[in-house]
Amino acid sequence: MLYLEYFTLTLVLSTLFALGGVGSATALVPLLNMMGLPFGLSKAIGLFVNTSTTIIASIMNLKRKVLDVKFTLPLAISLMIFAPIGAYLSTYVDEKIMKWMLAGFLFFSASMMLFGKKEAKTAYTKKWILYLIGANVGIFSGMVGVGGGSLILPLLIMLGYDAKKMAIAVSFIIPFSTFSAFLMYANTIQIDWILLLITAIAALLGGFIGNRIMHFKLDSKQIKKIIAILLYLISFKLMYNLIWG
Repeated sequence: MLYLEYFTLTLVLSTLFALGGVGSATALVPLLNMMGLPFGLSKAIGLFVNTSTTIIASIMNLKRKVLDVKFTLPLAISLMIFAPIGAYLSTYVDEKIMKWMLAGFLFFSASMMLFGKKEAKTAYTKKWILYLIGANVGIFSGMVGVGGGSLILPLLIMLGYDAKKMAIAVSFIIPFSTFSAFLMYANTIQIDWILLLITAIAALLGGFIGNRIMHFKLDSKQIKKIIAILLYLISFKLMYNLIWG
């Protein structure tokens, strides 16, 4: 029954977050931990789930020829290098500090989705900026066990890039960071491989369903508002547990 609960939770979150163009680990990691899974295992599953979901979205975007691969390479390379470093550093940081970092990340992501810059103006085109963003997000996302899409996307929009184009780009680059960071966690903690398989299948289904709906059915602005509210609730619940739990 627990496996069925984890499957259902992952399927719902992966579908919902795919509608917003980001991976579901942002919400999945704290929720799995609240359901009783160890924090390290929750982060590993979240990273693998994000890999599964965003790979499906990337394949679909490549088929539609809407992905600018050249633009995404600096971000993909820097994320792939620095996300495992963040995962390694997390083994030396107190778990409570990590959870506070995750709570802050959730609050920031929700705020950017609701109140962040909406229209692209003049974009910064220097590649070193993309490498710098990828490196910093890679370290942070590797530490807290999320893909980093919810952090990269608002940063790129703030720099003047088109929101829809960046959502497509982020879905392509996230697997580079999430899978490399997952491998680091797999070498340091005990993995429940059955649970990992179940959540990966749910994430693949959710990524496919969400990506199809995002392109053909729903208003992405409304979806992002729903995601933002969900992230706020999880953030507040996590902070409540840290203070009074």
